[in-house]
Amino acid sequence: MSMDNKSIIRRLEELDKISIILDPDEAQRKSMTTTVMDYANQFIEGLPTVRSFTQKQPKNIAITEEQHTLQQLMDIYQYNVAESGINAASGGHLGYIPGGGIYASGLADYLAAITNPYAGVYFASPGAVAIENEVIHWLKDLFNFPASATGNLTSGGSVSTLIAFTAARDRYGIKNGRVQGSVIYMSEQVHHSTQKALRIIGLEDAIIRYVPLDEHHRMKTSALEEMIQKDISLRLYPFMVVATAGTTDTGAVDPLDAIADIAHSYNLWFHVDGAYGGFFIMTSKSHLFKGIEKADSLIVDPHKSLFLPYGLGAVLIKDYEAVLHSNQYAASYMQDAMSDDLLKNPSNVSPELTKHFRGLRMWLPLQLYGQAPFIACLEEKLLLTTYFRNRLLEIGFNVGPEPDLSVSYFWYPFEADSDTKNKQLMDAIHSDGDIFLSSSIIDHRFVIRMAILAFRTKRHTIDRAVCMIERSLKAIQ
Repeated sequence: MSMDNKSIIRRLEELDKISIILDPDEAQRKSMTTTVMDYANQFIEGLPTVRSFTQKQPKNIAITEEQHTLQQLMDIYQYNVAESGINAASGGHLGYIPGGGIYASGLADYLAAITNPYAGVYFASPGAVAIENEVIHWLKDLFNFPASATGNLTSGGSVSTLIAFTAARDRYGIKNGRVQGSVIYMSEQVHHSTQKALRIIGLEDAIIRYVPLDEHHRMKTSALEEMIQKDISLRLYPFMVVATAGTTDTGAVDPLDAIADIAHSYNLWFHVDGAYGGFFIMTSKSHLFKGIEKADSLIVDPHKSLFLPYGLGAVLIKDYEAVLHSNQYAASYMQDAMSDDLLKNPSNVSPELTKHFRGLRMWLPLQLYGQAPFIACLEEKLLLTTYFRNRLLEIGFNVGPEPDLSVSYFWYPFEADSDTKNKQLMDAIHSDGDIFLSSSIIDHRFVIRMAILAFRTKRHTIDRAVCMIERSLKAIQ
């Protein structure tokens, strides 16, 4: 039975008294903001002295009908998030590839969330989309990509890789019966999102060739060309080479220029994973990136080597037609938002339609600070890596080959059971937790990794790390 308008109005008034809490007034907003800002400032001021890694189980996070004060929720957040696991905002995060989290980007995210523009389609928010596209233009200039190339701001390297590989797949028509005879070349040092993306886009049954590495963990170009030639002679279909500009395990940069020339001479798609290391092109290590401009697709992660908060990757692709074929689709309810310039809409070059206005977190700090502080911070990390390696040698550790960038590894030369004892050392370091390091297996050896990229990591951080390592070494001897 339908309701009359008088009954509807009465019910709306009842519901409004309950729902209005979702739209607090100015006084309430100021109170809430003060509570959160006080917590944020306390958190940041405490970072120099807190542990970088703590192992404990979350508690008191169940969602029920019970209401809490915002301060109570800040306390729950502090225990369960800020004091649990890796403190990713700390300069002491020297394991894996640290993320960033500069304050200006946090403010940008706050503005993006409050104003909440729809950043997937130009018609819905011309300004937000223009800012996102301006960030893409800046990246194209930085990596010397042509103006005709397209790109997208993603959640990170995994989705960026997915977009790039899908474009490569569609450009070369790798589908149906052709998949099993198609060949992709990469090193064993590629990030695992590479293999994951291939599986997701239906290329799980393609042939993957792992190209041998030199003593610095870089791809051997002579071996690459030999493998391609052999596969052609076997009537297989080589179609893509994946190079890395800064490997996760060792910080190595593959010989990009030589790989590019080989790839293009055999008509292969040349993809470069610069998720971790790409922005080091702005530093004294720029010579290592010669040839990156020849890539058919490139991924970089501003949430790594531009020190921005997690959730911002980027992909650049030269063949925009392949990207549009993979992602562009029309629907009748979107007819008002259609544009003749298909590349203007981020949704046409990405699986995402609805997306966070993530470009603001990069645009705002670049406009606020310029590039110089970012470059200085990257140069600092290169020097700190050398400083850390020198300190380790002084106290008797062995170190891996000199890295190209800011990731390296080390181990203690125990006389017997080296792998077992270095694992015990790693466990002791994690138990201490003052500085966070991680481990890996490299050349069949258990090693401890240093990944120096957090913008708050300074020389005193490295000195703390060395002291912690010495404490942990004594604890297991």
